[in-house]
Amino acid sequence: MPMKATTARLPVGAGWVYELKWDGMRAVIEVGVGGEPLRIWSANGLDATVAYPELISLTGAFSGLEVVLDGEIVALDAAGIPSFERLQHRMHVNVPTEAAERAAEVPVALVLFDLLEVGGRSTMGLPWRDRRNLLESLADDLPAGVRLATVFTDGPALFEAARRQGMEGVVAKRVDTSYRPGHRTADWVKVKVQRRQEVVIGGWAVGKGERAGTLGALLVGYHEPDPAAPGSRRLHYAGRVGTGFTSAVLDEMRARLRPLATPVCPFTPPPPRERTRDASWVRPELVTEVGFGNWTAEGILRHPVYLGLRKDKDPRDVVREP
Repeated sequence: MPMKATTARLPVGAGWVYELKWDGMRAVIEVGVGGEPLRIWSANGLDATVAYPELISLTGAFSGLEVVLDGEIVALDAAGIPSFERLQHRMHVNVPTEAAERAAEVPVALVLFDLLEVGGRSTMGLPWRDRRNLLESLADDLPAGVRLATVFTDGPALFEAARRQGMEGVVAKRVDTSYRPGHRTADWVKVKVQRRQEVVIGGWAVGKGERAGTLGALLVGYHEPDPAAPGSRRLHYAGRVGTGFTSAVLDEMRARLRPLATPVCPFTPPPPRERTRDASWVRPELVTEVGFGNWTAEGILRHPVYLGLRKDKDPRDVVREP
């Protein structure tokens, strides 16, 4: 599992470097490991190799060595800016022929930013600076569409550039830290230009007007410690997401929610009746990402906008970002 960053203020000073935060799908990429030419794993351990056939071009790179890499798969818009909306067309495909068709329509790029293993030996115990130097020394024959993340030393200037260019944000990394797989650590800090939050879908509400009789809003939440059961967690209701949908997204969402229907409300405590009078509940198995303004005192999202499903995220890992 990849190492994760915490959300906090942008750190500055000696010992920190900065990279752009790419709005895509985090991936661990195995090249030539175990006799397989290429394997791509999502952040929650799902095999996503079939979905990205164009990345098979990595086979044979890195001087023919077996390597394990950490990176981000992105779909760029016409201006060269990562678009999570465009990537949605690629993320949920597991049929090779369909994946090839979509690759021709919406090609992806791969941004690499860490080296976890080379030649069968782990590099995760090395400090970041050494892993980066080793990655650069091996990555002199990368195919088209694959690049190394650019490293910067001026964090505030990079954040301002990210804001102007419409990028998602900045990640700060301590140069002397080892790689801790599966851990969320303060040695990596992410700072987003727009506030975003991953949330779990727990239900949906019927729409009005043009969307009368169909899906109007998603009822979403995040996990938090359950005060009534120490050591366990509950799904906290975080509000309704009713904007950001296209007709195609609404059709897909209805198809995904239909088999998850349940008579049991997944939120604890249940949302106020006046907010869920028209609600239908689903098992909390789907994760979506939303943009939003801020949080209310009750832990409710203000002005949330649907950005896309996150098939690469485990709903059990979804908590409220600071």
